[in-house]
Parts: sequence; structure tokens; C-alpha cells
Amino acid sequence: MATKKKNHYVDNQEFLAALVDYYAKCDEAEKTGEPAPKIPDYIGSCLLKIATRLSYKANFINYTFREDMILDGVENCIQYLRNFDPSKSNNPFSYFTQIIYYAFLRRIMKEKKQSYVKHKMIQEMAMEQFDVQDHDSDNQYSNAYLDFRQNNQEFDDYIERRKADKAAKRKVKLNPIEEMLEDEDDE
Repeated sequence: MATKKKNHYVDNQEFLAALVDYYAKCDEAEKTGEPAPKIPDYIGSCLLKIATRLSYKANFINYTFREDMILDGVENCIQYLRNFDPSKSNNPFSYFTQIIYYAFLRRIMKEKKQSYVKHKMIQEMAMEQFDVQDHDSDNQYSNAYLDFRQNNQEFDDYIERRKADKAAKRKVKLNPIEEMLEDEDDE
């Protein structure tokens, strides 16, 4: 029975061969003092395919800024393209997938921080800015603002917990004698 070759969206061996060829061209250009050659279309398409496919995983698919995550991942791969060493590993797919994964996480954290800043700005706005205007027929703006303030408490609690966790990680561990002295001071 003949085994059927699976068609993967990125062939790891072809990807590795393309990288090795590109690295050789870069080394040659470096020796002659010329600028590095343009990244081949095949390598770029592989990076884009990896990032796009990873963005369809369950933990990334529902973000509205998924395209930004993909582009961040490709940008980071291009930035660290020369760091992949074919002599140490023959699996560029996993190397670049890992880079893209962490680029996605960084983008999510940036967007959460930005969302927090927007929500805090809205919370700190004066209520008069949300009052009903003369030409409005109902209270939709002021009601929407009040609903937002009530529903936003959960998000605020999340951010405050994150800040507390970071502060706890930064706190220097005391030795047992210092802990006893600190406990006596509290009493």
C-alpha cells in the first residue's frame, strides 16, 4: 500500500532550502560590500501563510485586530530572519511559528492596554458630554454611558489584578528575619 504524501500549506524542506539559498546570497553580498538581497517571494509567502493559518486557531480567531496580528508576526519574522541557523535545526516552520505566536501575544496585550486607556478616558469624562442634546428624541446617549460604567467594572478589576500581580513579581523576597521584623511592625 503506497503512502499518500500530505499536502501541507508550507513544505518544511522547500522552506529550509529557500532559506539556505537566501543566506548564501546574503553572505556573498556581505563579502562584496553590496546591500543584502531582497527576500524571495517564496519565503515571504511562507511567512504570511504561517501567520495567517496560526491566526485561525481558536485562541486568536475572534479578535477584531487579527490582520494587525498577522502583519506583526510577519514583520517580526523578517526582523529575525537571519537568526535562524540551519546548522542547528532543520525545522524553520516551528522557529517562525514561535516568533509569530509571541508577536500575536504582544499585539493582544497592546490592544488590551489601548482599550483600557480608552475606557478610562470615557469614565473620566464629564457626564454633561453624554447628556441628551436638544435635537435628540430619547435618552440613548446618557443611558449608554451609564450602562458602560456599570459593565466596565469587570474590566477594571482585571487590569487592577494584573497590576497587582506585576507588583508582586517585582517585590524582593525577604529573608526570614526580615519577614519576622515586618510582621512585628504590622502588629
